[in-house]
Amino acid sequence: MNIKYKDEDKLLILEITEEIDHHTTEKIRRLADYEIQRRSPKRVIFDFNSVVFMDSAGIGMVIGRYKTASMIGAKMEMINVRESIRKIFEMTGVLKIIPVVKEEILVEENV
Repeated sequence: MNIKYKDEDKLLILEITEEIDHHTTEKIRRLADYEIQRRSPKRVIFDFNSVVFMDSAGIGMVIGRYKTASMIGAKMEMINVRESIRKIFEMTGVLKIIPVVKEEILVEENV
């Protein structure tokens, strides 16, 4: 996972670079929780650009990070979500609590 942080905007971008399944979720969870707690961002963005597969363990991991971010008052969003993964998020109701935003919005908001 690649991590980008913009201090002036308090923005944490977590770019997932592997498949999200029961083998990788623990590593992603640990790293994401560490960065969220360490940096106390106002916004947490999960970038799914390199993710081609996600199973139910991935859904749990995403929801858990939403809860972690919410506990410190941060807003969580997702970008670059492929259609196949977006469908999973729709069916499970994840999109009702974590929005998918366009990457251009990040630039427009000076983020």
